[in-house]
Amino acid sequence: MSEKSWLKLLQQHRAIAVIRAATFELGYEMARAVARGGIHLIEITWNSDRPEDLIDILRSDLPQCTIGTGTLLNQVDLHRAIAAGAQFLFTPHTEPALIQVAAASGIPIIPGALSPTEIVTAWHAGANCVKVFPISAVGGPHYIQSLHGPLGHIPLIPTGGVNLQNAIHFLKAGAIAVGLSGDLFPKKLIADQDWDAISDQARILTFSIQNFNNNEISSFGN
Repeated sequence: MSEKSWLKLLQQHRAIAVIRAATFELGYEMARAVARGGIHLIEITWNSDRPEDLIDILRSDLPQCTIGTGTLLNQVDLHRAIAAGAQFLFTPHTEPALIQVAAASGIPIIPGALSPTEIVTAWHAGANCVKVFPISAVGGPHYIQSLHGPLGHIPLIPTGGVNLQNAIHFLKAGAIAVGLSGDLFPKKLIADQDWDAISDQARILTFSIQNFNNNEISSFGN
């Protein structure tokens, strides 16, 4: 996937569902639930149960979705994720060697960073976007807004503190997209296997994003 195509996907969908599943079966149902709710960017963390198998079957069963992975810590995991068919790659940290491997494979990689120095370092190393993590520790949307002035040319994806209530605030602050995990998948709903309720959670978010995108288009037109 080209960088241009990846950025277009992010601007269209804006939200990435981050799935960390204790069992393959739970991960599969969680992905299907958010896909029914309209979320088409799905990250399976590498520390989930059988992530390679999960990525493979989701790519087959959810062709309308783009399936990636995250929590990649080293080159061994990165190569395995690429071989499994992951369509985008997240890391919690910035390691230039990992970025170079992903770039050579033509797969978007989004390393984690927090400070302006770390963000710029990741960008100069060849990152397609930069994950700002953990965003809840540094001021939430206000931090993204502060970064946007000097670093507005770098596409930022905040995670680690994004929820249904503040997701749009991050986008308004300048984030190209957001990553959500716990708020999309409340523990009680997972325990009850209430997949319809999780689909409803996703539907609420996608409705808000559609309104945000439509307002952006209208503002641009004016």
